Amino acid sequence: MGCCSQGYLEKNTEDEQADLTLLDRVLKEYKNQAGSLVTVLQKTQEIYGYLPLSALRQIACYLQVKPARVYGVATFYTQFRLNPVGKHLILLCQGTACHVNGSERIETALSRELKIKPGETTADGLFTLSNVACLGCCSLAPVMMIDGQAYGPLTTDRAVSVIKDIRAREQESGEEGAKA
Repeated sequence: MGCCSQGYLEKNTEDEQADLTLLDRVLKEYKNQAGSLVTVLQKTQEIYGYLPLSALRQIACYLQVKPARVYGVATFYTQFRLNPVGKHLILLCQGTACHVNGSERIETALSRELKIKPGETTADGLFTLSNVACLGCCSLAPVMMIDGQAYGPLTTDRAVSVIKDIRAREQESGEEGAKA
């Protein structure tokens, strides 16, 4: 592959050698549709939960698009992820209302509790922390969203408490599964 950003992508993305047969239906459906790249990437992310590097290469090959174009689109739009996310994706709002109401303190507390920085996933694969521009829940500022549920207005203690509650539920369900 002759992509100038190949080295960067390979160093900064995970590729678990995804089962590319899962992409066959999507690629066949959009093969001859001009302007379908974003849709193909969205459907690919729905399949894998992120965009594996091998899938990006497959998309470029099948749609006969230069790999640099595929990578450019995948890295331009914030909706796309190049690495797997944890079981619970924490979207921490950094919009104006959240910022002025203390989202930076919430970020610090979450990072300390989870032992990760924004953009990272916990070692156990349970949580990924991601800063977002706006969740559209300004009346709840500062706010975070986990698995589609909004939590706010937050204090540092409440944010950490939400994380601890989710972790406790995960441990309980794991123990119940082990007993069965």
